Amino acid sequence: MYRTALVLIARNEAHCIERCLNSLRPWVDQMIVLDTGSEDDTPARAAAAGAEVHHFQWVDDFSAARNAALAHSQADWNIVVDADEWLDSGGEALAGLRQQHPDFVGALFVNSSFDTSTSGVSAHAGSWISRVLPRGIQYEGLIHEQPRHALPVVRLPVTLGHDGYERAAMDHKGNRNALILQRALQSEPDNAYLLYQAGKDHEVHDRFEAAHAAYVQAWARCDPGAPWRHDLLIRHLFVMKQVGALADALALAEQEMPYWMHSADFFFTLGDLLLSQAVAAPSEASVILPVIESSWQRCLELGDTLDLEGSVAGRGSHLAAHNLMVFHESLGQAEPAAYYRDLAERLKSTNAVSSHSSGRR
Repeated sequence: MYRTALVLIARNEAHCIERCLNSLRPWVDQMIVLDTGSEDDTPARAAAAGAEVHHFQWVDDFSAARNAALAHSQADWNIVVDADEWLDSGGEALAGLRQQHPDFVGALFVNSSFDTSTSGVSAHAGSWISRVLPRGIQYEGLIHEQPRHALPVVRLPVTLGHDGYERAAMDHKGNRNALILQRALQSEPDNAYLLYQAGKDHEVHDRFEAAHAAYVQAWARCDPGAPWRHDLLIRHLFVMKQVGALADALALAEQEMPYWMHSADFFFTLGDLLLSQAVAAPSEASVILPVIESSWQRCLELGDTLDLEGSVAGRGSHLAAHNLMVFHESLGQAEPAAYYRDLAERLKSTNAVSSHSSGRR
């Protein structure tokens, strides 16, 4: 029998710490919270939820804090989460670690909600992140830290919900991440992963010119086999359009298409780019419009491709159908517009039922 511990760092997370701890408490043997300087009642709430609370002076280094938290655990398996996450599904798999020898690192699916440019939370993007660590593994990196190891990584059937990318949560964090990223990049200016993360930080705060500059550098340095290359490409294409580099975005999409024929997110984004091109060059619309339609139809053929890093739920289902509905409405084609309107509603309803039945929030 092997022991399991939930390990997290927190600061001023009174609004969500109990949600996190309560969701995971039934599936672990111990809960450890390292408070890094809260000015609210995060420590008291964590203790009331059954966690062992320790304190650490924040030094603008996420790895230092993670490693300090891990040092308080004597468990065989350490399950590392953030306070703004919670267990959606897969508790049995975490409990099953008690019967498994700790000779691998477990990756969990983190399903992140985020605000769109319209209103409210209307989209989710997923990532597989190494979060289940055998005792002794340490983190490295000032920010967007990674566990350092040479063990095989196994994807576990566990989903964490995460709302830390919603607008209110990002405003709460302020420019903390940007400052740490800036310091990290001063030490490693050619680190593609840090450049990618810097671009994401700029993008979520609508600093598109800065995001574009970071993504250009990240793309030039990105290993073709990097698991986050898919997310970088989709974000890069979106930001290029935002800054008026539409021709460059289309050229990059054409170059990369052979490698992403299995990505609904790629074809969803491609359709969006082509629509902007059709608007910008009406004389070319007769050629472009069929390609836009086929791009979004390809999304429906593929379905949601959530195993790809940063894939957004719905791009292979109801969001693509919605775009096709609007596409045909704009052309005055009532019959196909009605078909895709009904399809979007059915797919959206099916996705909601599926998420509810699986325990996702």
